[in-house]
Amino acid sequence: MKNSWKELASVYIGTVIGAGFASGQEIIQFFGVFGYKGIYGIIFASILFSVMGAIVLSQVFRDRITSYNEYITPLFGRRISKVMELIIISYLFIGFCIMLAGSGAVFIEQFNIPADIGIYTMAFLCFLTLAFSVKGISFVNRLVVPFLIIGIILVGSVVIIKEGLNFSNFYGVSRAKTGNWVTSAILYVSFNSISAIVILTSLLPIIGNERQAIKGGIFGGIGLGVMAMFILLSTLILYTDIYSIEIPMIRAAQYLGDWGGYMYSVILWLAMFTTAIASGFGCVNRISSVINESQLFISGIFCVIAIPFAKVGFSSLVSIIYPLFGYLGLFMLVYIIVNHFLDFLGLYRRNLYKQK
Repeated sequence: MKNSWKELASVYIGTVIGAGFASGQEIIQFFGVFGYKGIYGIIFASILFSVMGAIVLSQVFRDRITSYNEYITPLFGRRISKVMELIIISYLFIGFCIMLAGSGAVFIEQFNIPADIGIYTMAFLCFLTLAFSVKGISFVNRLVVPFLIIGIILVGSVVIIKEGLNFSNFYGVSRAKTGNWVTSAILYVSFNSISAIVILTSLLPIIGNERQAIKGGIFGGIGLGVMAMFILLSTLILYTDIYSIEIPMIRAAQYLGDWGGYMYSVILWLAMFTTAIASGFGCVNRISSVINESQLFISGIFCVIAIPFAKVGFSSLVSIIYPLFGYLGLFMLVYIIVNHFLDFLGLYRRNLYKQK
């Protein structure tokens, strides 16, 4: 018996909600700079996430797709797909290293534990999860994602209750005048679309039917939107105090008391973990199919090789690699939505012709 849409939604959420999302940095940079208009941006981004998730998961079920390579080749053709695949593999590997580096940063900065222990701990737990393939990822997300949702909503609610909806950054900041909340929402979804598409195209084993697939995509997008909204509201309220802090939401979590910062540090680490296993799985699944080796063996090698790269440092890796792949994600997002619309339009016309 295959699992419900809730499991699909939790995997989707767990893939997207990485260090940047949970820390509050991404939400501030993409939406908070626009002040109250950032709320419109979050709503629009949530709709885009839902549309993308529903389109990809329904097509995965209909066409019995088992990997992102099977998904992108019919869309873009063999030549372009080969180039894109190399870029995607690089993105996933570097993304995995970034999450390992982030784990080290959380350990040293929040718990005063050596960064190497944080890196090794994340790598080992990722190996254990990847050893069980899709079932392992699904199991981890079923456990972790509800905790992430509750924790983020709790922190946001406490800030709102104590301070009221008094935004210290109501109209936005001057550097946001070069863009608007619409383009920022599109860029944000495209920025996250590569890892999302990679993991969504691997979920056939846990999709029961097409209705589950569509609901999983829609509610995954809604869940991301709800969490982003609570982060945005709390950061808009506290903007003047936290806009320059590396992890703004830990400052917001202190409204819960002294223990709030530690609790949110755990939330941040878990968000890194769910994103790390998604990136790792995308790489391991593809590599094992190409060289015809077991996923267990590839998972072990993959996690070991990533450790030295993770020691380069969290901020260094983020500043170098994240902007580079945003454009590829935008290309994929637009192409997928337009292609689906054209397919729908063609089907509508064929049905209309038959009726005549």
